[in-house]
Amino acid sequence: MPVIKILPHPELCPQGTEITAPAGTSICEALLENHIAIEHACDMSCACTTCHVIVREGYASLNAAEEEEEDLLDRAWGLEPQSRLSCQAIVGAHNLTVEIPKYTINHARENH
Repeated sequence: MPVIKILPHPELCPQGTEITAPAGTSICEALLENHIAIEHACDMSCACTTCHVIVREGYASLNAAEEEEEDLLDRAWGLEPQSRLSCQAIVGAHNLTVEIPKYTINHARENH
């Protein structure tokens, strides 16, 4: 199973961590299943940018972003070339390193 290394995030994962996830799982699902409470205000329906992550390593092993995701990413805070919506980024066969940005465009955090 691929390993996802999560870089430290001041609120969600202060020390950083490593988790495993089966190929075919979205990054968002993997984070949530491992008690990392990433925001996902649209319930993973590709309708917001609250689950935005930056894939620091392993980006090429993910599925290709579709046009809808790319359009939404234009609104994400801290957009970088290797940004993805974690609800749409499907884990492949290789390990990943993921950074969760410090901010989202949400004014209030959802209680999922």
